[in-house]
Amino acid sequence: MRYDTAVYFQKITPGAYDQHSGNYGDDTMEETLRYASVMDTGTDMLKLVYDGPKQGSLTIQLQNHYTKPFDRIRVGEKAYRVDLSRKLRTKHTFVVSEVQ
Repeated sequence: MRYDTAVYFQKITPGAYDQHSGNYGDDTMEETLRYASVMDTGTDMLKLVYDGPKQGSLTIQLQNHYTKPFDRIRVGEKAYRVDLSRKLRTKHTFVVSEVQ
């Protein structure tokens, strides 16, 4: 298994309220780079997690646990939300689906 795909864990912080203008500021996004093994989710796991096939689902496996808080994961140009997270002894596995 190769851990050669760049995966970005994104933490989104909402913008602060400006009393003078009455608007909210722009959201800020902090990304943390990790390298992972990324593959399509198998059909048996799709049945277990989603109760049927779902398009755009990936399985991401890290060599170590990821403990920082995050909102979503970006792989390439696409953003994904975590549907299932599993911590093994040393590895961390995520089943993710594409955010529309």
